[in-house]
Amino acid sequence: MRFFPAPLTREESDNLAARFSDGITERGWGFWAVEAKENHAFIGCVGLHPQPDRFAFSPCTEIGWRLGKAFWHQGMAKEAATAALNYAFVVLALDEIVSFTAVLNTPSENLMKRLGMKRAGEFAHPALAPDDRLSQHVLYQIRRPA
Repeated sequence: MRFFPAPLTREESDNLAARFSDGITERGWGFWAVEAKENHAFIGCVGLHPQPDRFAFSPCTEIGWRLGKAFWHQGMAKEAATAALNYAFVVLALDEIVSFTAVLNTPSENLMKRLGMKRAGEFAHPALAPDDRLSQHVLYQIRRPA
């Protein structure tokens, strides 16, 4: 969680999981749990989230990921994110997906690039103070293949 303002408490984590579940119930899609293939252990979540009005580039749908550190650099985030993008473009017929992260979060930015996303700019995250070390974000986008 070094690229987030603070680690989540157990209660905050449980509330986030409940919001993810509620989103899937309401829309049929959202952030999905990701399991390791070999033993079905929970390793994190990857998915899609609507952003109707929070950002200057809203409305949009973002793709995001959060995997446990033990599962980084193994291709799991890319595999799951590729499936989520496929769902966004084929099933939901969305035209564009965005992703963003703190400028400091080069591992996530590198995944965006590996997914074929293109850098679309930078912005100050509206939920963070302008002087917060995580305030400045990069924005990436990818359009549905023709």
